[in-house]
Amino acid sequence: MEKKYQVFVSSTYKDLLDERREVMQALLELDCIPVGMELFPAADDDQWTLIKRLIDDCDYYILIVGGRYGSLSVEGISYTQMEYEYALSQEIPIISFLPKNPDNIPIGKSDGEPEKAEKLAKFKEFAQKKLCRYWETPSDLGSMVSRSLVRLIKDKPRPGWVRANQLMSEDATKEILELRRQIDAYEIEVRKIKDDAPADTSNLSQGIDLFELEYTVVTKRVSNQFDWNDDALHLEFRQNTFLSWNEIFYAISPILIDEASESEIANKLDSLVWHICASDIDALVEKIAYNVFSVSVVDTYYQTIKIQLRALGLIVKSDKKKSIHAKGSYWTLTPYGDTIMMRLRAIKKPK
Repeated sequence: MEKKYQVFVSSTYKDLLDERREVMQALLELDCIPVGMELFPAADDDQWTLIKRLIDDCDYYILIVGGRYGSLSVEGISYTQMEYEYALSQEIPIISFLPKNPDNIPIGKSDGEPEKAEKLAKFKEFAQKKLCRYWETPSDLGSMVSRSLVRLIKDKPRPGWVRANQLMSEDATKEILELRRQIDAYEIEVRKIKDDAPADTSNLSQGIDLFELEYTVVTKRVSNQFDWNDDALHLEFRQNTFLSWNEIFYAISPILIDEASESEIANKLDSLVWHICASDIDALVEKIAYNVFSVSVVDTYYQTIKIQLRALGLIVKSDKKKSIHAKGSYWTLTPYGDTIMMRLRAIKKPK
């Protein structure tokens, strides 16, 4: 929706007619709604109530200071300063524009009374504690207001105003609220999926339950002239071991945070078995003076592991787009699988 911002322009009036005209024109060119009190003498409490109400309705506040302090209220404070202090109290974004060369202001546009001149000096000192710019001529002020207000709108966004026909209908509002409720319900469901195991998995082997798997150890004879094509120089052995499902998932889950191919998962399992069964494998090859060439989980058992982790709701086939060179299936963690990985691998604070 296209927004228009309402801007209150505060200043003394007669001495700054040209300056106000330039500022009002600049605001209109920015599609802003300028608000000023030059048509209202601001001489009683009812008038001050109106001023405050108009400031409340504005998105931004512009203060222009010249050479005069302005007419005083019964408290001895100018209405311009009262407007400024009120906008400040309402936390309305403010930009102040002060004369760059106050000594050059004509006598007819300056305060002749020492008391008012002193009040003006104190007011300018007070205004300079907030965002402030310095102007020389009316046209200079107009362009400065344009640039400064555009920046202020970016830095401090405000509600603004829109045309009534751009507002949503009551039916559209109800529909959006209903969609919001549905989204909230889905978010609750997603959090539940992350924390809770899928239904109907309580009867499946998992966690610390042990799984017996078979792996192959390929060895080669210690020789300076080893020829892999010579069957007499290498041997294969089938071995069995037991791993818990937590051990298996602990090992492979990090590579599934993004996604991993079948071969990457199989290699990670092979490394796990080689590490867990290192002493058994070393004892095996020590007797025959052969070196270990490779250790690999037998494919049947690898497929069982993959299916079991999928049945437990820990992994799922990745649906990310692949390059034309990517072959085979890729797997990734489910939200529940990610939660279980964090429980297994996150480092706990020492007790």
